[in-house]
Amino acid sequence: MAFPFLEAVIGFMILMYNFETYLDFRQHAALKLPTLPKTLEGVISQEKFEKSRAYCLERSNFHFVHDFVTLLMDSGILFYRILPWFWKKSGDFVVLAGLNAQNEILHTLAFLAGMMIWEQITDLPFSLYSTFVIEARHGFNNKGGAYLVIYLWAFMLVLSLVMMTIYPILIAPLFNKFTPLPEGQLREKIEKLASSLEFPLKKLFVVDGSIRSSHSNAYMYGFFKNKRIVLYDTLIQQCTNDEEIVAVLAHELGHWKLNHSVYLFISTQIRMLLHFGGYALLRNSSSLFLSFGFDTQPVIIGLIIFQHTITPIQHLVHFARNLVSRAFEFQADAFAKKLGYASSLRASLVRLQEENLSAMNTDPWYSAYHYSHPPLVERLAAIGETDKKAD
Repeated sequence: MAFPFLEAVIGFMILMYNFETYLDFRQHAALKLPTLPKTLEGVISQEKFEKSRAYCLERSNFHFVHDFVTLLMDSGILFYRILPWFWKKSGDFVVLAGLNAQNEILHTLAFLAGMMIWEQITDLPFSLYSTFVIEARHGFNNKGGAYLVIYLWAFMLVLSLVMMTIYPILIAPLFNKFTPLPEGQLREKIEKLASSLEFPLKKLFVVDGSIRSSHSNAYMYGFFKNKRIVLYDTLIQQCTNDEEIVAVLAHELGHWKLNHSVYLFISTQIRMLLHFGGYALLRNSSSLFLSFGFDTQPVIIGLIIFQHTITPIQHLVHFARNLVSRAFEFQADAFAKKLGYASSLRASLVRLQEENLSAMNTDPWYSAYHYSHPPLVERLAAIGETDKKAD
């Protein structure tokens, strides 16, 4: 008797949905707490706390609905054999277009085009509500224009197709304006910090992220001796002094100095090797295809089925990567503290938490499973412990 791959996959999807929903309910309960964590009392204003609480609760409610609808659609598509039906229909479309349906590449392109259209249609209501209702209601969405949705679709499509090295140089300037950071104390402090760490800083930009969102950020990119730093204009606007901005960059430079990106890159390559290795093992399993309703073994269908069967491992890998990422964040904070930016880093972390309306109260289980960055309370506590050890 053949192994029931389909039933196992759907069963695991439901199991993971129940587990993650349980974590969501725990986090939702934490978000509903009417008071700040003791660590943040006197640090975060009550007004900012109430704003972040309202924002996070609304996103949490939205998340419950979105995840439930997604589960229903995904499990329904698998259970009712929609994939093999759609594969056959895409072949019929190729014939109607006057092309050779026996050409698997043409057949695959037609199938992918149909799947893309379906995903865009089904996700559109959620995307629109998230951007134009929730984000706008809480003051984050600064977008506009009659063709905005088309622009966003095009942007995400291009973003998914180009390499990371091409995006910041060729694609990003099409959507945002990158201007050199003006001469002044802030630029001098950043250049001095980079020089002290032997960071090969070649260019220092400010990007107009505020045209789309009031969320703040900073990042760096580039290979070898050609590094560049980008500051969001919102970060400059929200920080009260230059030291807070430099502290944020000290944290990011800590990731570079400690080779965190190298470790993450290696782990990604290992994950890809395991992924493709597993696919190669399952690719010729006829019982696997039959379990999902296919009497042929198209390459693209094999990839889709494999994505479903490998999901348990992906969840474990995701959790492990989060643990590593959280450890790296603590290390980068400690690195910035050693450079003398402890107090400024605390202030910048608190300010970014306030301005981004991030959750103040977090459930520890939910945080450990979902967050790649430790909650503010944990980061402030770790910086405090580092200070005590130094004393």
